[in-house]
Amino acid sequence: MAEIDIKDKNNASVGKLTLPESVFSVSAKQGTVHDSIVNYLANQRQGTHATKTKGLVSGGGKKPYKQKHTGRARAGSSRSPLWKGGGTVFGPQPRDYSYSLPKKAKKAALYGALSAKYTDGEITVIDGISFEKPRTKDMVALLKSLGLDGKTTLIVIPEKSESVLFSARNIPGVTVRRVSDLNTYEVAVHNRLLITKQAIDMLAEAGKK
Repeated sequence: MAEIDIKDKNNASVGKLTLPESVFSVSAKQGTVHDSIVNYLANQRQGTHATKTKGLVSGGGKKPYKQKHTGRARAGSSRSPLWKGGGTVFGPQPRDYSYSLPKKAKKAALYGALSAKYTDGEITVIDGISFEKPRTKDMVALLKSLGLDGKTTLIVIPEKSESVLFSARNIPGVTVRRVSDLNTYEVAVHNRLLITKQAIDMLAEAGKK
């Protein structure tokens, strides 16, 4: 069974924690992890891009010149895609890029990514994270004490904490997520994972379902 040290804010070991095998000992297929990451990124796209067709470009209501006897090609509008200032042919239009994956596939991908993080020694478990008030300096000091300064770090907490969130939001490469908002992409893209003991307990409960 997988065991890991529980650290305090001074990086001193305060005990051992047995990690749930259903979450941290999962061998997920690379294709499943890849599909989950692509799905997450696709769902983040706003899809608000738009180009104007010749019917949307202003002007061009008048025929530029008479049909015959000019020696030029026939033209009904100066907003043709062939003309400067004309519309765009088959340009991007607003669309929804989002799509869904089966819940089992998303869960398998997430647990596979967490298991890979544990195997690579990139998980730090802390007994708890709390600040009296939001202060970036306190978060920087905590990360430095745990040897995580200068590394992209995903901080996982059990529930929303504005003091933790606001203390970390100005630190480049540091992201704070609740357990319920954890996703495969952010686990994979960060170098290190800093997670509280309570958050692991919640993951263990979710892994049983």
